[in-house]
Amino acid sequence: MPRRTATMLASTLMLIALLCAGVFINVPYAEMSPGPTVNTLGDHDGEPVLQISGRKTYAASGHLNMTTVRVTSADYKMNLVEAVYGWLAHDNKVVPHDTLYPDGKTEEQSTQENAEEFSQSQESAKVAALKELDVPVKSWVIVSTVVKDSPAEGKLHAGDVIKAVDGTTVKEPADVAELVTKHKPGQDVVFTIVPAKEQAAAEKENRTATRTEEVTIRTATSDDGGEKRAIVGISAGTDHTFPFTIDIKLADVGGPSAGLMFALGIYDKLTPGSLTGGKFVAGTGTIDDAGKVGPIGGIEMKTVGARERGAQYFLTPAANCAAAASDTPKGLTLVKVDTIDDALGALKDIRSGDTAGLPKCTTG
Repeated sequence: MPRRTATMLASTLMLIALLCAGVFINVPYAEMSPGPTVNTLGDHDGEPVLQISGRKTYAASGHLNMTTVRVTSADYKMNLVEAVYGWLAHDNKVVPHDTLYPDGKTEEQSTQENAEEFSQSQESAKVAALKELDVPVKSWVIVSTVVKDSPAEGKLHAGDVIKAVDGTTVKEPADVAELVTKHKPGQDVVFTIVPAKEQAAAEKENRTATRTEEVTIRTATSDDGGEKRAIVGISAGTDHTFPFTIDIKLADVGGPSAGLMFALGIYDKLTPGSLTGGKFVAGTGTIDDAGKVGPIGGIEMKTVGARERGAQYFLTPAANCAAAASDTPKGLTLVKVDTIDDALGALKDIRSGDTAGLPKCTTG
């Protein structure tokens, strides 16, 4: 066999061997790719995404699309060949597995956490939109979750309204942790609560819940690796009562990143005219009750997905601007927003066609 032929054969066999090895070598990475986008002003699976009753609504045109990211599952074993392909592909992103599933989080745990964040983002979107419209919203601090085998288990329950801790009135969720940690581990703390069932009954009957209970809990020592402190094993959150019904119908989506676009969609449906002027606007960003927009993950995937659907403008959280601007899809204008007011101001410019002054994202 001629030397040249033998060399080519050996090289080919080595390449095949390397490819075969790459298929069987698992690497600790996961993949992100553009997911579906959904128009918050339109329908999804045959029904309106935003359903409002008890208040006059207005027809809305154009698009205010929320965007998503697809990720490989927690138990997916990526091989070396797939990782290399993902690194080379423009529309995909390969990241360390622990970035998406930290501390060995399972698929079930991740799904549950994403569902809770999605639910909370819907509530905050409603509050932010209604506050922007000067519509009163009643709010109170509640027990969001109770940790299994914690001192609070069986004494406090998800949905209980926390009125006071040790007689001090609670106004914000952060007040609860602050008051509990004033104790030393092993000391008692007294919660004044409205039980969840009583609160639910009062809401159903459109009255204010007045029956309270005092619950005494002996604190334990934290074991999360941080500074040792007193804990009872709950997380506190906020619940709201709205003056009319707002339902967000969107299944199989998780996480908090659609908050901004839900808030804008609600605002658009409750006001005459069109926020977009018929333009195709997409975006992303968390939102809190005060209308502050926060950063999200997978921004590069979301801009790609939005542009593929036809978006002309993309409302981008200020903290994500630099990453998004480093690889902007052609034909897509990235608009920097830090609050719902910023977004509404940008939409005013977009629908008027006067976009020269839009706050655009830059890499700097």
